[in-house]
Amino acid sequence: MSTRVAVIGAKGRMGQEVCRAVTGAPDLELGPLIDLGDDVDAVADADVAVIFSVPDSAVAHTLTCIRHGVHVVVGTTGWTASRLEVVRAALAESPGTAVLVAPNFALGAVLLLRFAAVAAAHFESVEVVELHHPDKVDAPSGTARHTAELIARSRALAGRGPVPDATTTQLDGARGAVVDGVHVHAVRLRGLVAHEEVLLGNAGEQLTLRHDSFDRTSFMPGVLIAVRAVASHPGLTVGLEHFLDL
Repeated sequence: MSTRVAVIGAKGRMGQEVCRAVTGAPDLELGPLIDLGDDVDAVADADVAVIFSVPDSAVAHTLTCIRHGVHVVVGTTGWTASRLEVVRAALAESPGTAVLVAPNFALGAVLLLRFAAVAAAHFESVEVVELHHPDKVDAPSGTARHTAELIARSRALAGRGPVPDATTTQLDGARGAVVDGVHVHAVRLRGLVAHEEVLLGNAGEQLTLRHDSFDRTSFMPGVLIAVRAVASHPGLTVGLEHFLDL
């Protein structure tokens, strides 16, 4: 029996890619296609919903899916701790329903997250640079925030102190945002899709980890992995890496 997949944000660039990917998968069936102005409750006719709507709507869309007992794969970025808590509370009232919030679905980007967390324990300095197209509405990206959080957690477990930085005067924003003690810089440039660098430094050496998505099709293998696996991970999961054998 095939899994019926709804797409919320179906007319957007990512939503259209998801529709094509689901249509081409023999074990999946494309279900309700929902976009701006449509009845989100139509999602009740699906087994899994994939959400690529805008950040301000993603929480409400996720809650609607939970209310109908539909598993959710969320690719919309802009999630905060408070928004995740709202979802976690809703899931407590819907045992067995699963939600994955994935900052990035590109498998290379997920591997970069893991490599960065491993490397961060061994380097004195680390900074993150993310580069995206100028139509992206949030900065820094969800992937960069998640990368910085994993780096900070790894450094804390390794007993690493604060990243050294003697800056005392600066223009506003010159050192980027700070996520859990890790500086994160955002670039917005026409012609880019989605790119990230993690720069790690010790005395006399530097390690650079970089991932580039040149086309939105790069996210689709991860989306399909998530759609197929989400039902077996009830509750809230943040990050596709938890669905992979890493």
